[in-house]
Amino acid sequence: MADNILDAFKEDQSKTVIDTDRKMRVGIIGTGWIADAHIKSYLNQPDVELVAGADLIPGKAAAFFAKHGVEGVKTDYASHKEMLDDESLHLDAVSICTYNRQHAEPAIYALNKGVNVLLEKPFTVTLDEAIEVMRAEKASGKVLSIGFQPRLDANMKKIKEIVESGELGTIYYIQTGGGRRRGIPTPFGTTFIEDETAGLGALADIGCYSLDMVLNAIGYPKPLTVSGYKSAFFGTDPNYSNYVKTGHPEYAKKFGVDDFAAAFIRLEGDIIVDFRISWAMNMDTAGDTLILGTKGGLRIPSTECWNGTVGGAMKVYHEIAGSQVCTEIPVITMKGPSLFDRKIRTFLDACKTGAPAPVPSSQILYNQAILDGIAKSAELGREIEIEIPEI
Repeated sequence: MADNILDAFKEDQSKTVIDTDRKMRVGIIGTGWIADAHIKSYLNQPDVELVAGADLIPGKAAAFFAKHGVEGVKTDYASHKEMLDDESLHLDAVSICTYNRQHAEPAIYALNKGVNVLLEKPFTVTLDEAIEVMRAEKASGKVLSIGFQPRLDANMKKIKEIVESGELGTIYYIQTGGGRRRGIPTPFGTTFIEDETAGLGALADIGCYSLDMVLNAIGYPKPLTVSGYKSAFFGTDPNYSNYVKTGHPEYAKKFGVDDFAAAFIRLEGDIIVDFRISWAMNMDTAGDTLILGTKGGLRIPSTECWNGTVGGAMKVYHEIAGSQVCTEIPVITMKGPSLFDRKIRTFLDACKTGAPAPVPSSQILYNQAILDGIAKSAELGREIEIEIPEI
C-alpha cells in the first residue's frame, strides 16, 4: 500500500478539468508534415472541433483531413485569406503550419481577423516580420503562442528551476547548440532546404530550440551584439550521403540555406552565449550545453538529434565547504500527454481563459532577433549590433 501511495506522486499531477460544453472551432493553415502532429493533438482534445483547412496546393488540405479520418471540414479555399474571410466558420483559433517564409502573412491576417494563433517555430524568418506579427497581436488582443513544445518538458523546466534557485550564482557564460552528424531534412521534399520557402536552415529549424532552452532558463535577457557564421558544405554537395541513399543528388542544386551555423552573442547582464548548430557535420555532437555561474556550473548532455529533452542526467559542478563536488540531476521521465499534446492544450486553455500565451512572442522575439542577427552577420562577415524597435 505504501509503495502505491508513493508511486502516485510520481504521476503527472498537471491534469486539468476541460470544459467540453464550449467547443473551440479550429482551422489549420498549411497541411504539410508538421500539420500531422497538430491534427493528431487536436483530435485528442475533447473541446475542439476542426472546421477548416487551407493549403496553397489544390486538393492537399482535403486529402490531409481525409487521411486522418476527419469529415465535414471545409477545405475549398485557394488561400489562407479565403478561409479566414469565411465568416460562416466562426473560427476561434488556427494553427499555422506553413513553411518558414509563409509564417508571417497568415499570422498577421488571422490576428487582424480576431482569431487566436498557434504559430509553428521558427517565429518567422526575419526580425522585421516578427515585429509586424507582434504589432498585429497587440492590436488584436488575441493569443499568439509560438510552437516551442520542448520547454514544456519537465527536464527543461528543471534547467530553469536550477538557474532560478541561485545555485549557479550569477550567470556569465553559456555554451549551447547541437545538431546532427548527417540529418538534412529532405524526406518530405525540398521546402526545408530552398531559400524561397525556408529562408533559414539548421539555424532556424533546430537552432531556435537550442537558444530557447538556455534563454528561457536565464529569463530571456535582451541580445545586444552577434558575430555569426553559417555554411552549406554538405547541402550543396551532390555526393552528400543522404542524397545518394535517397536518389536525390539534384537537391544539391536546390539547397539555398545553411546546414551549419555558429555565433558569439552578447546579452544584457554581461552574459556571453557561444552557439553552434548543425544539420550535417563531421562530428557526432557539437558539444554539451554548459551554463557557467559564479557559484556553480551546469552541464546538460547533448542529444544525437534534437528531441525536445536532455541527452542524459544533468550535472551541477560546485563547491561545498571548500571541496569541489558534482551533483547529478536524474533525468525526469514524463508521464501523461505528449509534449505536442501539452503544447496544443496550453494554447487552447489560454484562448478559453484569457491567460497569457504559454510561449509568448515577447520572449521569442529575442530568439528571432538572434537568428536574424546571425544570418546578417554571416553575410557581412563581421559583428553587428542587434536593434529591436518598439512595438
